[in-house]
Amino acid sequence: MSETKYFTQEGLQRLKDELDQLMNRERPRISQMIAEARDKGDLSENAEYDAAKEAQGMLEMKIAQLQELLMSARVLDESKMDISKVLLLSRVKIKNLRNGATMSYTIVPEKEAELKSGKISVNSPIAKGLLGKTVGDQVEIEVPAGKVMFEIVEVSR
Repeated sequence: MSETKYFTQEGLQRLKDELDQLMNRERPRISQMIAEARDKGDLSENAEYDAAKEAQGMLEMKIAQLQELLMSARVLDESKMDISKVLLLSRVKIKNLRNGATMSYTIVPEKEAELKSGKISVNSPIAKGLLGKTVGDQVEIEVPAGKVMFEIVEVSR
């Protein structure tokens, strides 16, 4: 069995919606494309048929991957998580000790990361460096630009 993947309720719902879209809208659309291509005659030299069959194979693979992911998915219960230290789903305010810049991030499961909205993956270098730390801790984190010292200013949910 595959390893457990953790999601927020919102992230899990997005996965379910994507699976629903693929199964109930895309699958019938591709089936229709295959039927139309088949009606055009000789299948051995029918590029439309080949393309539609390939699209169907890719779609079925994506559906199978999503179904497997949903079977191993678990929703995180924030009410049972310690708020005194940085954990998954923590909102962390950090200060770059080199230039004084302050940043806020929410540490989320990998599939829910979205840097534009301040959500970073639990597997990112910054998140890995912050996990388990508390307010006031100073941590040195290896980022693409080199090692940077950060101070944890605030941890919240």
